Amino acid sequence: MLLDKIALILVTIGALNWGSIGLFKFDVVAWIFGGQAAVLSRIVYVLVALAGVWCISLLFRDTEMLPEPKRAEST
Repeated sequence: MLLDKIALILVTIGALNWGSIGLFKFDVVAWIFGGQAAVLSRIVYVLVALAGVWCISLLFRDTEMLPEPKRAEST
């Protein structure tokens, strides 16, 4: 599902940003978009948070398994 992939990309961006903050005390999102209080930074933070909430649903979904391909019977 496209929305799942977008959410996972945003969560990955958030995780990498938090890793950067934890390791280097450097907020990449704030650096790119002009500080933590900048409107664009806040939008990115909110999108990442919403994506994280969406990804919680991935934990509780039943995944449909693809059927195994039929094998040719040997005679």
